[in-house]
Amino acid sequence: MTQTRRLAAILAADVAGYSRLIGADEGGTLQALKAIRAELIDPTIAAHNGRLVKTTGDGLLVEFSSVVDALRCATEVRAGMAERNATVPAEKRIEFRIGINMGDIVVEDGDIFGDGVNIAALLEALAEPGGICLSAAAHEQVRDRIDIAFVDLGEQQVKNITRPVRT
Repeated sequence: MTQTRRLAAILAADVAGYSRLIGADEGGTLQALKAIRAELIDPTIAAHNGRLVKTTGDGLLVEFSSVVDALRCATEVRAGMAERNATVPAEKRIEFRIGINMGDIVVEDGDIFGDGVNIAALLEALAEPGGICLSAAAHEQVRDRIDIAFVDLGEQQVKNITRPVRT
């Protein structure tokens, strides 16, 4: 077991309302998610030099060496999902919530751990369905490099992190 530390951009995503979607149509939801992964998410991650670390049913954890690449990946996934959902009834739409953080991580046996990962996952929980929530550390790296509008949400107290996280 080799353990190393490094600075990374972490993207955490999950499906908003996943339990409701599964409860209403388990087979259809799982089939749709499989197609979304194969046709949109996996190719977009690869195109932006990301590494899919793991999936968790409705969620994914992705590592990037660049916050710019992480945000470009997230915005392309968001746009692709909006296009896919354009003709889908609201109650059947699959919408991702995405959190992006830049921070120190621990890498062990291909998996990643630490506050950098935890904060990305907690930011994802703050994001609106179809939305992206960035930490201030991530925003600092992309604010003048990507032409999109950002809304300052201020400092957020997130579960099990002692200090507030500016988003």
